[in-house]
Amino acid sequence: MKLSKINRVFHRWGSILALAPIMIIIVSGLILQLKKEAAWIQPPTQRGTGSEPSISLDRILEVAKTVPQAEIKSWDDIDRLDVRPGKGVVKVRCKNGWEVQIDTQTGQVLQTAVRRSDLIESIHDGSYFHESFRLWVFLPSGLILAILAVTGLYLFSLPHLARRKRRRKELDARSQ
Repeated sequence: MKLSKINRVFHRWGSILALAPIMIIIVSGLILQLKKEAAWIQPPTQRGTGSEPSISLDRILEVAKTVPQAEIKSWDDIDRLDVRPGKGVVKVRCKNGWEVQIDTQTGQVLQTAVRRSDLIESIHDGSYFHESFRLWVFLPSGLILAILAVTGLYLFSLPHLARRKRRRKELDARSQ
């Protein structure tokens, strides 16, 4: 079997097998490109009053508990804290998908909103579906996509190489 035939067969079947995961990666990646521009995806970072945090972690938890949507009862309900000293704000990222932004100087709640970017990122890398899905479906799809790029370039250049070879033969035949 010729290399060009093997490339065509792999290119055809590889593209069909990898289509769904690659489309999920592409669409979620496009959405993530807009996360700083669309508040629906990721709430914009607010500005606090200070430039150095002056409230304690206990006070941050106490303030975050006052936001009903956050559903915070203890530190177990918080995924992470994102401290932005230059903006005077701490983002309390809750496990239920909500984000509470608190002024690090006054302890005032600056904003409460749903943060969808983490969900979209987990869809993008495949971990949303299952942790092993990322390694056993998305990783092979990425490898297939890389091979498709190489075989596609080969298939694209094949006619050009054939024409060049034919021209050389014609030039050699004329010169003899």
